[in-house]
Amino acid sequence: MGSHGGATAEGQKEVLHHLGVSEEAMGAPIRSSMEVIQIDQLPNGLPVYVDKYASEADAIVVINRVKPHTAFRGRIESGIMKMISIGLGKQKGAEACHQLGFKYMAENVPAMANIMLKKAPIVFGVALVENAFDETCIVEVLPAAQIEEREMALLEIAKARLPKILFDQIDVLVIDYIGKNISGDGMDPNITGRYPTPYAHGGPDVSKMVVLDLTEETQGNANGVGTADFTTKRLIDKMDKPATFVNGLTSTVCAPTKISTYLDNDYYAIKAAVKTCNILDYTKCRLVRIQDTLHLGEIEISVNLLEEARNHPDIEILTEPYDLPFNSEGNLR
Repeated sequence: MGSHGGATAEGQKEVLHHLGVSEEAMGAPIRSSMEVIQIDQLPNGLPVYVDKYASEADAIVVINRVKPHTAFRGRIESGIMKMISIGLGKQKGAEACHQLGFKYMAENVPAMANIMLKKAPIVFGVALVENAFDETCIVEVLPAAQIEEREMALLEIAKARLPKILFDQIDVLVIDYIGKNISGDGMDPNITGRYPTPYAHGGPDVSKMVVLDLTEETQGNANGVGTADFTTKRLIDKMDKPATFVNGLTSTVCAPTKISTYLDNDYYAIKAAVKTCNILDYTKCRLVRIQDTLHLGEIEISVNLLEEARNHPDIEILTEPYDLPFNSEGNLR
């Protein structure tokens, strides 16, 4: 699990528990430790680590969803190979893989994974691909010798099924929730168009972005809040700063863990984004509101996007225009 769960053994068990994976549910013990052993190193000097418990097992089965990475592009991005190189390597493995930066991740992830495939008892991987509605649509069991080749094909399928905001230019994007259960980056840059590194691309052109709250499942980890321009005091009060900052320290990309400008409530945070979105007439603001980057089946748009939406073959207008429902505290209901 890399550095998830605050890079602690107990924290990683808690992450599983929040996902419904417990000893009771699975009928098997959960052994969580951050202890690793070094089994080799790459020609460039980066060490290759494997979880100590896993190294002592008779067989290892690796499970992960295959999807575009949030910070680099390559033939292998986020999937089984990344779970082998970074997930099985725990925090030290994640740190090693990230040490030379995302510029070289497309090379280092498969290189580390291939060493582990040769030296660790990995028998097969279970690859999951999701559709645009956050539903598993493909499950494939990949024998160890076929993982790399098949994952490349599954990545192309995953990219084609990625959800999208169907507007190329947005003045203000409002996101209700971010969290590690939504994306490793809190919100998926492939959806927002806001990337933490220059080594990935795609998505809409967003002038200003607001994040309003954290999911319960993220347990205070606010990784990604720094990618937004504005947030709320509510989100900052929920933020577990050590758990958040360890993400940046491990990945070496610390901008997403910074605290963005925060306002007292949703109303002022959204208003600040409109005020600074660099358009001449604020009443013409092209605003989009989404629940999170996993759920784009229904979104809210400002009236300035209405005609464009009506003319888009993949968009259905569900309601007439209405005012955003702020409560007495200035927060959206």
